Amino acid sequence: MKKLLLMLALSVSSFAYAHNCPNDMKAIDAALTSTKVAGADLDKVKSLRAAGEKAHKEGKHDESMAALIQAKKILGI
Repeated sequence: MKKLLLMLALSVSSFAYAHNCPNDMKAIDAALTSTKVAGADLDKVKSLRAAGEKAHKEGKHDESMAALIQAKKILGI
């Protein structure tokens, strides 16, 4: 029974994690309006954000989250 509950908990957390992509994209968009990041770093953030959205739409949530996390690191959020 404990194994079943653990598997269920992991499944639910994975599901929630996978669908956080839109929230991360919104956070990146909001940060872009007031960021001091410029030049090549800004281009990299925009590219990573676009890649994250594309991967999300394709159902590749791990890939999407990886790109969005990188973009958020550059932005400092």
